Amino acid sequence: MARVEEAPMLPGVTSKRPSSLWRLFHSIVGKFILLLIVFITVPVMLYSEFRQADQDRQTLILKSVREQGRIIAESLRPLIEREGPSPLPALNSEVKRYATSQSGVKVLFRPAEEARAQAFYFVAAEPTLAAAELARERDSLVERGVFDNLVQSCQVESPIALRHQRPSGKEELLTSITAITTNAGCWAIITTHSTGEFLGTSIGQPYWKTLEVRLAGIIYLVMAAMTIGLFFSIWRGLMSFRDLARDIRIGRLEGANFSVQNKVPELTLVAEEFDRMTSSLQNSADSIRLAAEDNAHAFKTPIAIMRQSLEPLKRIVPPDNPRGQRALDVIEESVDRLDHLVASARRLDQATAELLDPPRHAVDLSQLVERMLAAYVNTFDSRSIVLEMKIAKGVIVRAGEDLLETVIENVIDNAIEASPRGTTVIVELDREQSWGRLTVSDRGPGVPSGDLERIFERYVSLRPQQLPPPATSNNATGVSRNSTLGAEEQSPHLGIGLWIVRRNLQAIGGDVRAENRKDGGLSMILRLPVAG
Repeated sequence: MARVEEAPMLPGVTSKRPSSLWRLFHSIVGKFILLLIVFITVPVMLYSEFRQADQDRQTLILKSVREQGRIIAESLRPLIEREGPSPLPALNSEVKRYATSQSGVKVLFRPAEEARAQAFYFVAAEPTLAAAELARERDSLVERGVFDNLVQSCQVESPIALRHQRPSGKEELLTSITAITTNAGCWAIITTHSTGEFLGTSIGQPYWKTLEVRLAGIIYLVMAAMTIGLFFSIWRGLMSFRDLARDIRIGRLEGANFSVQNKVPELTLVAEEFDRMTSSLQNSADSIRLAAEDNAHAFKTPIAIMRQSLEPLKRIVPPDNPRGQRALDVIEESVDRLDHLVASARRLDQATAELLDPPRHAVDLSQLVERMLAAYVNTFDSRSIVLEMKIAKGVIVRAGEDLLETVIENVIDNAIEASPRGTTVIVELDREQSWGRLTVSDRGPGVPSGDLERIFERYVSLRPQQLPPPATSNNATGVSRNSTLGAEEQSPHLGIGLWIVRRNLQAIGGDVRAENRKDGGLSMILRLPVAG
């Protein structure tokens, strides 16, 4: 089955899901399972009840049939037991008296010296049988076991319910067999009825083979198939709508909308509302980006003026005026701090916009990481830090290049700042099934185990404020100027770098975690969904 990509959860937003039982009870799948249980149990219960009622009716019918067969046998008994001339000549005419259009009588005889079932011979029958059919009819009855009870003792009077096909191809129902013993041998009187006479019962066949059960079964199966098909079509429509939503969200369908791509008429209004919602989110993201740039520009201008105005004041205030010099230092620090806050606010707004409308394009992460690390060569050399790279080729992810640059810069800058001189920073990139895995490891002091998740929270920083940040090279091609170690953010840390890393990764369906290395240091492990 195709992998289903989960939509990212908004960072900092917790979702209280209903209980599993509540979800199962209200879900389409839960209702479908309940419907299947009903479809299975109800027929079983009804079939059991109807079969029992049919068996009771069979008992009454067979009792009546047995009595009828006994009466016929008793009527023929005087003729069969008569001393003197053989009863065979008169037996055929006598049997015709008891046969009707819907019933018949068969009389077979076995000599006294024989004990085999095959020793029975036809002596009379109504309807009559042709001479060529007698042997086949007898063999068929023997094969069906009709005479098995007469082999040991010719004292049988019992109902039977056996469907039997005559040599002519017509089916009849053997309903009773009565045995009469004489000095000459064993006589078997079998009564038969046409199957049409017992059309409403299951005599001689399983109950499920009756016409009404088959018709009910066909109707029930058609109804079940239509109902299950309805559930399946609803489920398939929702799943296709979900797939459409995912494709639009991850950018697989550029410029597409729900209304055009939706193929389920009942979801047209829902698709239109989704289009309005996505359009609103995109407009909100664009507005936030524009407002962030406008606000940053509006604040930067007066800040730059204040910074320039400090220069003549520094020349005016004499060095031997400590209070004046202290006031100038405080003003300069405050301007730097204000500049830093403006830059941080712009980055937070941009991160929020990326979360609302994250870019989804195929980006060669392998090339991007190599290009960015090349821009850090001078920084590593100035800090006497060794860079070790293990970059797998062809790792393509679906994201935005600017978004990834911000993420990678934050992680590498943190590794550089935490690494003592003469140590090694290891950057590894490989692919694990449907994920790209980027790991940045340093030899710094690490992070207390209780703070491994806390460092990704907003405004949390465990770095010493006195450490000078490395001078990131911003002149290399392909490196964003949003680096956490850029000139505009070299004042005390606000603790938003790793928070932005996690937000950005979650916006594109990825994530990040921190692990302390066994031999000292910290590893940042980033997971990004690959394209395709």
